[in-house]
Amino acid sequence: MDRIIKGKAWVFGNDIDTDVIIPGKYLRTTDMQVFADHAMEGVDLDFSKKVQKGDIIVGGDNFGCGSSREQAPLALKHAGVSCVVARYFARIFFRNAINVGLPLIEADVECKEGDELEIDLLEGTVKVNGKIYQGNKLPDFLLEILTDGGLVPHRKKLQKQESV
Repeated sequence: MDRIIKGKAWVFGNDIDTDVIIPGKYLRTTDMQVFADHAMEGVDLDFSKKVQKGDIIVGGDNFGCGSSREQAPLALKHAGVSCVVARYFARIFFRNAINVGLPLIEADVECKEGDELEIDLLEGTVKVNGKIYQGNKLPDFLLEILTDGGLVPHRKKLQKQESV
């Protein structure tokens, strides 16, 4: 995971729930490509065809509400989304995103679809159109999990260190 993330904005509103992010009918698979192909289908049928690797989702309030499915952040990550920015996240989505290695930041950002964003994860800032928005900085332990690629790789790294 890079400290600085740059990408094109995809803007969505409030209360984007996990069934919109990855509809329930696709949950019977473990194929990450299926998740990627249907990411955000509940709100934009063509999102998976238009999103580019490194793009950033900007949401409003309560992003990721709904069920506790970890497939939601997995779908976004495997579709190429490099980060999700929202005013605030549903807590279970927030932690699932960290656990699967999808960076996110809580910040109240004003932008339009297609704007270029620059996110500094260590500083908790989002820069768009020359303006810098201060968001919530992630605690060091969460940044470490993200840097390691998610919770499973992080735990494996710790276990390896402990066995030395």
